[in-house]
Amino acid sequence: MPLPVIAAVIRQGDEVLLCQRREGALAGKWEFPGGKLEDGETPEQCLVREIQEELGIQIEVERIYKAVHTHYDHGDFLIIAYLARHVAGAITLRVHADCAWVDVARLGDYDLAEANIPIAQSLKEDRESSRARVGANSRAD
Repeated sequence: MPLPVIAAVIRQGDEVLLCQRREGALAGKWEFPGGKLEDGETPEQCLVREIQEELGIQIEVERIYKAVHTHYDHGDFLIIAYLARHVAGAITLRVHADCAWVDVARLGDYDLAEANIPIAQSLKEDRESSRARVGANSRAD
């Protein structure tokens, strides 16, 4: 049975927040921040708590975005990504080595943890398809 991990795709315009792991099995890899569910906690409550603990900011959780099942050497995980918005506070790195607001088109430039790659790819595809629709609808010819 995979361990559920809840991740936040925190958006700010065309950018999303990536954090770099400081230690552990995935040290140096970039990821969408989040963490493990605690007993009696909803995924949304988990994200609000984890982001406050890890980054010192408040977020508003919007909706589930994508689920990814991944097996690493250190375990089997189900990453459940939610879209979220940064609503208050300045980022303070408490458990990560670094963080960056990254344009969705540039997510592939980062050494993402394996489970985060399909999420990044979906974000990029969604943005490209929405821009294509806007372009098609705005032509005057």
